[in-house]
Amino acid sequence: MLEAGADLLDVGGESTRPGSAPVSPEEEEARVLPVVRHFAAKGAVVSVDTRHARVMRAALDAGAALINDVAGLRDPGALPLVAEKAAPVVVMHMRGEPGTMQQNPTYEDAALDVFDWLEERVEACLAAGVALERIAIDPGIGFGKTVEHNLDILRHTALYHGLGCALLIGLSRKTLIGKLSRSEPPKERLPGSLVGGLETLNQGAQILRVHDVPQTVQARAVWEGLHPARVP
Repeated sequence: MLEAGADLLDVGGESTRPGSAPVSPEEEEARVLPVVRHFAAKGAVVSVDTRHARVMRAALDAGAALINDVAGLRDPGALPLVAEKAAPVVVMHMRGEPGTMQQNPTYEDAALDVFDWLEERVEACLAAGVALERIAIDPGIGFGKTVEHNLDILRHTALYHGLGCALLIGLSRKTLIGKLSRSEPPKERLPGSLVGGLETLNQGAQILRVHDVPQTVQARAVWEGLHPARVP
């Protein structure tokens, strides 16, 4: 991934796909810390994907540069830790828990409801002493959302710039793609992943979390060539 052009590596030790079972912090640490240490020593920018403040602290001490929390820093120890360490964070929206989040999720207005939830979490970060420029937000495609909820959020990607934070979109290989197409398994969802990612770049997303790095880097290069005035 690094050789293919990834800007950062996101390392996680707990699956949070729909229906997944939780993993203890001890097991998470055993899985992620050797990987974090290895790539941090190589000079890579490493993100740790975890919901647990204990794992966040251990990963930062091991060389991680960024926290990516699908639970939006709701562990009671997470916000004080992030403020103490001055660590950049990705705050993601998730309705419920991974094991149950896809059981009849409901919203009045998916895009706006997610915006309001993220706004509250950003305000909580600021109140805890986390600087705005250290916060990125992720509307959580596929986390407690139906296909229509996901599409509503993606159609309104630009809305989330109103929070004043960097915007990360993670839709690579998501179930949404297969449901819109021919029920392809995850590894056959690259074309849909690229189309969705490029559409969010059109709406100003700054970070794409992907599985297929070489293909996404190539697609982004063509997109940048077509939109030179919009390249940072």
